[in-house]
Amino acid sequence: MSIWEAVAIFVAGTAAGTINTIVGSGTLITFPVLLATGLPPVTATVSNALGLIPGSISGAIGYRAELAGQRSRILRLGLAALAGGLAGAMLLTLLPPTAFETVVPVLVTLALVLVVLQPRISAAVQRRRERRGTGAPHSDGGPLLLTALLAASVYGGYFTAAQGIIYLSLMGILIDDSLQRINATKNVLAAIVNSVAALFFLFVAHFDWTAVLLIAVGSAIGGQVGARIGRRLPPVALRTFIVIVGTAAVVQLVLR
Repeated sequence: MSIWEAVAIFVAGTAAGTINTIVGSGTLITFPVLLATGLPPVTATVSNALGLIPGSISGAIGYRAELAGQRSRILRLGLAALAGGLAGAMLLTLLPPTAFETVVPVLVTLALVLVVLQPRISAAVQRRRERRGTGAPHSDGGPLLLTALLAASVYGGYFTAAQGIIYLSLMGILIDDSLQRINATKNVLAAIVNSVAALFFLFVAHFDWTAVLLIAVGSAIGGQVGARIGRRLPPVALRTFIVIVGTAAVVQLVLR
């Protein structure tokens, strides 16, 4: 690895850590850079997953104020994220690298539509609940969110790109809470998925440890930067940023 390749990976890791903390899709920055340095796709995937763990943890720490009072929610959803992330990591070692290429752009596009429509959908759901007298929605999203998040975590353990957008769209509709607090939960869940997947890969896959270290340091820095920026964005601005990043992600996934 040349010095310029190392710099490129470090910069990509920093950018990925920043974007992951605010919304997700940081893998769409690091993954192409790792491929450009000559790493095989599977090696790039597992090295990226391990390297992004410090960024996920750093971002979660940056959102610690928004995590207050969410312990039971995170424990419940975290178990689904852990199981899904492990299953996705196992699939990566069993399925061909192109297995999800067709479905990923569709998933991300659907998630973006849900992010845009989330305020209207949530309001409609709440009005329906009030008419039926069923009260407020589950604080943790109920069985529907648990099942959907489990499926999203399987995808996250397999590839990780844009999993944060999918998490935000699901929780935004099914949990009655602010977007910033939901984003804080998303960062914790992403850290869980990345960690369990990377732990599995340690025993079955080959890593490029130089790339892992560069991404780890860069993403840890980026996590703090992302938390500072993301926590200051009003809901409309944060939603707009999610849509912009997500649209760019879909374009890149379709064209690559």
